[in-house]
This record gives sequence, structure tokens and C-alpha cells, in this order.
Amino acid sequence: MTAISGLGTARLASPDLLRSVFRRHAAGVAVITARGETGPVGFTATSLTSVSAEPPMLSFGIGTGASSWPAVSATDHVGVHILGEHQQDLAATFARSGADRFGPATSWREGPEGVPVLDDVPAWMVCRVVARVPAGDHRIVLAEVVLGDPTGPGRPLVYHQGRFNGLRD
Repeated sequence: MTAISGLGTARLASPDLLRSVFRRHAAGVAVITARGETGPVGFTATSLTSVSAEPPMLSFGIGTGASSWPAVSATDHVGVHILGEHQQDLAATFARSGADRFGPATSWREGPEGVPVLDDVPAWMVCRVVARVPAGDHRIVLAEVVLGDPTGPGRPLVYHQGRFNGLRD
């Protein structure tokens, strides 16, 4: 560690530094889904960002080593689901490597363009992928919203300090 006058204890850039800093950044929790060659795929994402209102566009990041990457790299459409505080188990399932993400515990249906749409989420969208931008060991996926439903139940789920949490009033 290096002491820099007036800046406390600063550390040189590293993957660990980035992870440590972003553990302190509270982020909304989403699940991204797609139709893969052998069935539905999906993953938990905290990198979801609104990009543009006109046209309605969003972005999310995905690691190129992720099990969902082959499907996301080839698909034309993805599902984006905003999770509620009642869905901590669902978020953990979609975050866990090797989990049966679309098993009996996951309630979902096939939506427009064959995209898996999760049930009981506060909001969901089906989006058309418009770009996949290289960013280190990840890709930033830009997607235009085609349709969605913002009227589901629940308050948002938040990820902070390595845990899923609900908002406090």
C-alpha cells in the first residue's frame, strides 16, 4: 500500500482493488436471459445501465468466460429482468456457476422472440441486441428495448458488500 498525501491509503490498480471498490457501490440486481442452442440461459447482472431514451436503449456487461456468453454472443434478443427484494434466492441461483437456473424453482415462460421471461419480477423487457463492445475480459452489450412491463410486484433488490439486500425506508 502506498500513502499519498491527503488521499489516505491508496493502492495501485488491480482486479482486487476494482472488486473492493465496487463492493461499496450499491447496485440494482437484474437477470439477463437468452435462448441458447440447448435451451434457456441466464445470469445475474449488477452492471445494467440505461443508455438512451430515444431510442430506448440499455447496456450490461458479461464476461467472455461466462457460461451464458456463447448464447448472448449469438442471439438477436435478450430478456432483462429487474429483481425484487423477494427474489434473493433467484438472484443467487442465476449468479451461481453450475446452478440449474431454469429448473423447477424458477418460474418462467417463453416470451417474444423466444426470449425466456421470468415471472413475478417488478419489471422486465425484451431487447434487440445492437452491439457487443470488447472491454477487457468482458463485453458491453448494447440493446434496444422492444417491449416490456414495469408493473410487477415488489421493491427492488440491491447488491452491496457481497450480499443481496432490500431497500430500507
